[in-house]
Amino acid sequence: MASVTKITKEDFGQTQDGKKVTSYTLTNSSGANVKILDLGGIVNEINVPDKDGKLGDVTLGFDQVKDYEEKPGYIGALIGRVANRIAGGQFTLDGQTYNLFINNGKNSLHGGKIGFNKKIWDVIEQNGSLVLRYVSPDREENYPGELSVTVTYSFSEDNKLTIEYSASTDKATPVNLTNHAYFNLAGHGTGHIKDHVVTLHAKHYLPLDENMIPTGEIRPVAGTEYDLTSPVRLGDRLDKVPSGMGFDNNFCLDNNEKLDIVTRVDHTPSGRYLEVCTDEPGMQFYTAYWLADMTGKGGAGYGRFCAFCLEAQHYPDSVNKPEFPSTILRPGQLYTQTTSYKFGLL
Repeated sequence: MASVTKITKEDFGQTQDGKKVTSYTLTNSSGANVKILDLGGIVNEINVPDKDGKLGDVTLGFDQVKDYEEKPGYIGALIGRVANRIAGGQFTLDGQTYNLFINNGKNSLHGGKIGFNKKIWDVIEQNGSLVLRYVSPDREENYPGELSVTVTYSFSEDNKLTIEYSASTDKATPVNLTNHAYFNLAGHGTGHIKDHVVTLHAKHYLPLDENMIPTGEIRPVAGTEYDLTSPVRLGDRLDKVPSGMGFDNNFCLDNNEKLDIVTRVDHTPSGRYLEVCTDEPGMQFYTAYWLADMTGKGGAGYGRFCAFCLEAQHYPDSVNKPEFPSTILRPGQLYTQTTSYKFGLL
């Protein structure tokens, strides 16, 4: 059956080194739409209806390429070769030690100095979906192996954004891919998420050390502020998280690495909800404590606790934690991930 999703493309500007950036808008028959950039595979807009039928943009972003190049936060982008933190910017694989760029305290974060979020991806339109490809050369950011990555974005009639990832390599290498979209179901410029209600199906989470690295313990959420297995209003919980910084933790999902609904966020004032499915073992739930004050799309003000991220991925620092699900991809193997974000009405 042919897709009814319409794809339109426009010039979005150019990078500081003169590379053209193109936006692709996927629109379903109701008019709801998502806009994707070939720069970093960035999710630039998600326009979905509220309870009154009015479309609103529920993801953070910028109007200019320059802002994506210069402003922090990895807003909306694909993350790789390895998402999240690697302790000390170092790992050993098959007897060889690799040193990475340090860009987050003592750690290497989200792929290093120039991660996948800063690359121009090749794009083709295929059956109403957008297929992005990038080949990461051997030793790019000092990771071993040439890694060939494909990411497919689809947007369905029921307002579900699906991201399908695959990757192969010619040498053993760690791989952990995700998307770093920031969501606010009230609208990207409304400034706070305290009226969002979150349910996250995870009976365990990963405690962190002083460098934001998992200690290796897999701790039950029961009896802690990290228990989101029943609906929790963020305004009632953010100040109580022991770090004082809200959530920036990996939750160990109860999906047995099979595609399942793992998170739901309800926003009664707008009437919107977000339902996330993934086959990844972990979900980094981040409530934007570290997001600097900045100006986003249409002059909107962004800053601390103005949005949340639901980054489906393997556990942080897995390459240094053999007890965690492995992130090592070897020649002849295929990395795959499917994660979807469905926007509906309460």
